[in-house]
Amino acid sequence: MLPTCILDLNPCKARNYVLTVAFLLFAAPVFCLAQDHWVGTWAAAQQLVEPRNALSPQDAEDMTLRQIVHLSIGGSKLRLRLSNRFGKTPLHLTAVHLALPVSPSSSRIQPTSDKALTFSGATEVIIPAGAEYVSDTVSFSVPPLSDVAITLHTDQPPAEQTGHPGSRATSYFVHGDQVAAPELHGSQTTDHWYYIAGLDVAASSNASATVALGDSITDGHGATTNGNDRWTDVLARRLQTTQQAANIAVLNLGIGGNRLLEDGLGPNAMARLDHDVIAQTGVRTLIVLEGINDIGTLTRQTDAAPAQHQALVQSILSAYKQIILRAHMHNIRVIGATILPFGGSSYYHPTAANEADRQAVNAWIRASGQFDAIVDFDQIMRDPVHPERLLPAYDSGDHLHPSPAGYAAMANSIPLSLLLAPQP
Repeated sequence: MLPTCILDLNPCKARNYVLTVAFLLFAAPVFCLAQDHWVGTWAAAQQLVEPRNALSPQDAEDMTLRQIVHLSIGGSKLRLRLSNRFGKTPLHLTAVHLALPVSPSSSRIQPTSDKALTFSGATEVIIPAGAEYVSDTVSFSVPPLSDVAITLHTDQPPAEQTGHPGSRATSYFVHGDQVAAPELHGSQTTDHWYYIAGLDVAASSNASATVALGDSITDGHGATTNGNDRWTDVLARRLQTTQQAANIAVLNLGIGGNRLLEDGLGPNAMARLDHDVIAQTGVRTLIVLEGINDIGTLTRQTDAAPAQHQALVQSILSAYKQIILRAHMHNIRVIGATILPFGGSSYYHPTAANEADRQAVNAWIRASGQFDAIVDFDQIMRDPVHPERLLPAYDSGDHLHPSPAGYAAMANSIPLSLLLAPQP
């Protein structure tokens, strides 16, 4: 029904008004086109790259950098997320391309697959200091569990580099603009990622992402370079074997050395919750595996009084509660993972008091009912004879990080039904 104010118009104006409204009503469906459903298929937590892992100013100037990432779910369209979050000056990329690589262990790409990305229609982009950018959509069909080569060219590096040192993947760089080159001849290599934060894929309407928020055990210390055998990789492969779960992506947002409460190699988990969890595209579920570095760091340099141990445990539990609360505000389910044993670690030299802290935290994870669900990694990974230690078959050798076999055991212990449950 038309508004009563039409009665106050003269007949000519009223007729024109009715015709205009009728035209808009019939034309409206033309503008209500179906929207793509975007989900993150790969992501990496961004941090300030420390000097020992940064590209030298000479290498980063007039540089073509080819980086290979491993996807979880597939789709017909992609868009790339780039980051200058920790840069102090703008990041100027003169060109950015996507292509299918021949192998993660080579700079070679399949030339016919190479496509240039644009940003608001332009082939170059200037990303302000502290900012992130999303590319325009590109038609680029990729199957699940495939690799994509991201090649970019920088003229001048920003002051301070943003990236992800724990890539467990080889990147290739040469001088000059060679973004479309089938192979980067004479390239140097580095096992780090720079400036790339995520790839989103246009997926089915019921697709979603599961984010793994964690430290080096999630980041994959001890995994095989270019082998994609972190626990998150194994989980992604498991999901693809089940039709009901094949539309669930797995995003690894681990940072080596990360802590819940204090900055280390990268911002603390509480500080990066917005960027690394809530802002991920299509996220529905969060798995939290954090706390081992908080417990270990307390006594790494000196002993701590009983009151300090008690305060640390309470601070960890408070951080968990905040993560759960903030995730639920965005309809994200939260799965708590128990902290793995690290007895015998030569890095932390854990004492009986550290072990008591770990046991207290794990008891709360199991019994508090605060998490929507739990995965008991501790139970799977511990040595039954020495429960404060990793099972030798799952130990990388440093008594802190799992081996590839250990990571597989972690992934295989997760009931896929937990990732199919409805949102809170």
